[in-house]
Amino acid sequence: MMDGHQFEKVRDMVEQWVEGPGERWAEHIEETGEVPETVWTELNELGFLRLAAPMEYGGQGLGFTQWMELMEVFSRSHGSLRMIVHVVNGIWRSMDGHASDAQRKRFVVPAVLGEIRIAFALTEPGNGTGADITTSVVREGDTYYLSGRKHLITFGMRCDYYLLAARVAGTTGHEGTVALLVPRDAPGVRAEDSSHTMGVTGTDHASIVFDRTPVPVAHRLGEEGQGLEVFLGGFLTPSRISVAMSCVGLAQRAQQLAVDYARSRVTFGKALTERQAIQFMLAENAADIEAARQLVLHAARRFEEGADDASMQSSMAKMHAVTMLTTVTDKALQIHGGLGYWKSQKIERVYRDARAQRFEEGTNEVQKAVVFRELLRQAGTAIAGATR
Repeated sequence: MMDGHQFEKVRDMVEQWVEGPGERWAEHIEETGEVPETVWTELNELGFLRLAAPMEYGGQGLGFTQWMELMEVFSRSHGSLRMIVHVVNGIWRSMDGHASDAQRKRFVVPAVLGEIRIAFALTEPGNGTGADITTSVVREGDTYYLSGRKHLITFGMRCDYYLLAARVAGTTGHEGTVALLVPRDAPGVRAEDSSHTMGVTGTDHASIVFDRTPVPVAHRLGEEGQGLEVFLGGFLTPSRISVAMSCVGLAQRAQQLAVDYARSRVTFGKALTERQAIQFMLAENAADIEAARQLVLHAARRFEEGADDASMQSSMAKMHAVTMLTTVTDKALQIHGGLGYWKSQKIERVYRDARAQRFEEGTNEVQKAVVFRELLRQAGTAIAGATR
């Protein structure tokens, strides 16, 4: 973990970038509809894409809670800039827990250093994002032949590898699942750009078809049957906390825009900040944001400690933060009145970007299912303990 003085220096650097170059990039992205490669290069050269990785991998060694405090700052920026920083700072963790030393040198460290780009490929068009995946592999010697479909794959067009979940043909449930690193340019890969989204403009997404794509068995992380562990355990718990903190940061940005507008907007001789209805909206927003922030930081600490309830806490934090962001951005837009509906206003982009958080790393319905499952497990443990 980075010491307090060093961390404050990094935090100041991130804040200055978000408020300066980051804001100029946001305007450029909205104007052009694209995130140029220059942005990736700049973020990498500043060290912003390896903040959370261990120092021995070339990262900056931030503790997870420290990293979440920086994610809060990054999330005040454009949705696509936040997405790059969020994904790249997290995907190494998903691989690392099951990687061999050779795989760590070939995939994990180069991903941290920005030498290769890896896209997380779990979601399928005809299934959910868990044990019901149907993308399958058939093994022939030292090669898997991969067939199936994936969609909504972030950075699926501009990556070098897909970190992909599949199953050995003929298996069901968690059993037989595999996590594979599939080269983007391998034979039998057909990727179609599906980047026309409501918000998070400029982030590329792909729908992908695999037709007997050869993948070396040496590209499998962990063993057969451990595929979903790589995705659900190694990535989703911390990633849900990161998305929850992204909600907090974006809500803070919406609140800042609403306060600034309310101070400057005059109706019938009075600034909006003199209207009690507006005062109450802004006060409610402030309390909602702070409550969500503290819950997210609690979940981050529980994950950092390796606590048994980290998964439940991450889903609780994400569920609560998404609901908060929806409420806060709606009030912030309302405070802007009709003007907030126009693309000339920054709140319009913030409002669109916020909607993406409602499904990123699982909908609220999924989070509630996770929390309820953990509640039942805890109840069962308590009953078992009482009957001993």
